[in-house]
Amino acid sequence: MDRIRIVGGNHLEGRIPISGAKNAALPLMIASLLTDDTLTLENVPHLADVEQLIRILGNHGVDYSVNGRRESQHEGYSRTINFTARNIVDTTAPYELVSKMRASFWVIGPLLARMGEAKVSLPGGCAIGTRPVDLFIDGLQALGADIDVDSGYILSKAKNRLRGNRYVFPKVSVGATHVLMMAATLARGETVLENAAREPEVVNLAECLIAMGAKIDGAGTSTITIEGVDALSGARHRVIPDRIETGTYAMAVAMAGGDVLLEGARADLLQGALDVLAQTGTEIIPVNSGIRVRRNGSGISPVDVTTEPFPGFPTDLQAQFMGLMTMAKGKSRITETIFENRFMHVQELARLGAHITLAGQTAIVEGVSKLKGAPVMATDLRASVSLVIAGLAAEGETVVNRVYHLDRGFERLEEKLSGCGATIERLSS
Repeated sequence: MDRIRIVGGNHLEGRIPISGAKNAALPLMIASLLTDDTLTLENVPHLADVEQLIRILGNHGVDYSVNGRRESQHEGYSRTINFTARNIVDTTAPYELVSKMRASFWVIGPLLARMGEAKVSLPGGCAIGTRPVDLFIDGLQALGADIDVDSGYILSKAKNRLRGNRYVFPKVSVGATHVLMMAATLARGETVLENAAREPEVVNLAECLIAMGAKIDGAGTSTITIEGVDALSGARHRVIPDRIETGTYAMAVAMAGGDVLLEGARADLLQGALDVLAQTGTEIIPVNSGIRVRRNGSGISPVDVTTEPFPGFPTDLQAQFMGLMTMAKGKSRITETIFENRFMHVQELARLGAHITLAGQTAIVEGVSKLKGAPVMATDLRASVSLVIAGLAAEGETVVNRVYHLDRGFERLEEKLSGCGATIERLSS
């Protein structure tokens, strides 16, 4: 199993290209199930989750082809991929596939809308009511779907097409917004989704669906209106730059010090997080080619944050920000309101010398003057990269184990950081 070795203490200087957003690419790929024409997606990142979803879509009969990369790109960087779901050969998404990636559950919306039926496994380790699968079920039932739960599978049918309706999300859910918006594009009549997610990835999906012939208004607000159409066509669409990767590398520069241009980044996609980062004493400078991040070696100021749906501070940057706060000059409070059990990185940061105490959904971080390298274990995608950020400033050697978590969401992380002067390398077993 691969590991990542980091020797801390180097400032970061140079450029880091920002990849296409994983959280935008996955629903866009699933949208290919809505049409028998080809959907061409540009700027698709080369990540383990993308490759897994390609396999899952192939199980349903989706063909794909990858266009050649530009000469200026390294092999493995973002690609253009053509997806063609001309013939849906199977409307079942089995447990052995869905259990490996939660987002694959989202195929239920397009399959039900286009084929009138879908049998999709509940995500691995997920009970109804946690990380709200119930919102998907309630929303699809509001659109006229007949749904049963049997032996760990959601059995859904819509014999005479889904029917447009008004649905109010009881809580904001990006995944459920994706699914109901996709399903409603082929429903009869008008659908109004209220308290919908406003994230940029939702807007990116809506723009793609509109290019395919859907009639959607209000994406990016809390009320989205969809007028169903009889069929969708193919389209060509570009995946937005990854705001979580952008924020992660910005925090890495803040932690290590230095001056880095995040090429292709868009400040409007994560302004809430950038405003918080500026309060730590880090310079954030939007430029035509991306975002310049600079910290000249002065101390890191502590800042309190609470995770919120967009446009607030993203839950997917909470762990990284905690890594940064471990060396702030004072005490910070980080409150997680989106997901439970998202403080698993605390114990591993403590192995590096961090002082963190937990009080319910709040982590209280008392900044220390130095961290010391140690072997640590990645527990999930975002937790793993928080350990990398801490390792960049820790004295001596930090070895991060279980880096397959990183490969799910960060394209060539060690290559991008080492190109800016970090001492970081992958160790293969």
